[in-house]
Amino acid sequence: MKGRRGIAIAIAGASLLMLGLSFASAPLYRMYCAATGFGGTTQVAKTAPSTRGLRDFTVRFDANVAPGLTWRFEPETPEIKLRTGETATIFYRVTNMSDHETSAQAMYNVSPESAGAYFDKISCFCFAEQTLGPRETMEMPVVFFLDPAIENDQGMRDVHSVTLSYTFFAAKPVATGGADAGKKSL
Repeated sequence: MKGRRGIAIAIAGASLLMLGLSFASAPLYRMYCAATGFGGTTQVAKTAPSTRGLRDFTVRFDANVAPGLTWRFEPETPEIKLRTGETATIFYRVTNMSDHETSAQAMYNVSPESAGAYFDKISCFCFAEQTLGPRETMEMPVVFFLDPAIENDQGMRDVHSVTLSYTFFAAKPVATGGADAGKKSL
């Protein structure tokens, strides 16, 4: 009887551990991508590097809007030349084409994916949800640099261009309290 009870406790413990890991997997994966640049995830920097590198890259900018979101979104400059370690500021322009206020969040990635570990953003509209009024247009900056450490990565030796790509997705509606509780708001 004692052996069966131990087996049951072990199985229950293992099941609880697996359940806990399943809930932790998404945040752990996000942390891994942010730390390593895996999957084209960019880095976040507080300040620009103190030294400039020796290589120049072409940085291209891409803008997309998910289906169902009535926004027009485009980079004001399609590409720039940038030396590693040099800070650049570029702007995207977004317009809400609808007759009502809408909110959206930009998701981003860098290609080639291995460049994500060296693409550092100091400031970006993608860090927060954006809300636009009816027919409103807004210019949104991105301040970034390419880490000079990219020059030491042999896998990046033959890479001469990097693409920063954004896609805006409609924000999930938030329920409010009171008489409007349960109604969707955009």
